[in-house]
Amino acid sequence: MTQIDTRDPETTLQIRPAQRSDSARLLEMVTALAAHHGDAATLSPGALDRDVFGPTACARALMAEAGNDVVGYALLCPALNLHFGLRLMDLNHLYVAPTHRGRGIARRLIAASVEEARRQGCGRLTVGTHPDNTQAQEIYRALGFDMASGPGPRFRLDLPATGALPAGWV
Repeated sequence: MTQIDTRDPETTLQIRPAQRSDSARLLEMVTALAAHHGDAATLSPGALDRDVFGPTACARALMAEAGNDVVGYALLCPALNLHFGLRLMDLNHLYVAPTHRGRGIARRLIAASVEEARRQGCGRLTVGTHPDNTQAQEIYRALGFDMASGPGPRFRLDLPATGALPAGWV
């Protein structure tokens, strides 16, 4: 597993792949994100293990760790547009604990998600937001994401295989 290390000596923040030992904290944050959207999470520990850590995992989680505390996560789900030969990565969840918001952690998780998508050969990163989440929509636009078609606010960022990322990157 590739270690994604975006350490910042001023904040001691590290973005890293989730490990099975993160399962309980990840489940707590998934539940908090669902509650934030007015939903009740029904994810079980077994389903989390199957879908993120198991041999047939269909998603990858990146954890934001400040000191010894896991304070956020991004959940990435690969997709494919076979008729275009285009690998995609969807940033399915992005969560930062309320006590750690406003510190650039979400931007760092997004940047690590872009890095992981590029590492996996994806040509595009997509993300959706709640229609009322204008703050997230502004962040995605500032980072070079374009509006994508589809229901609800959806954004996409075309990824160059190598070289510089679009303007606005952290």
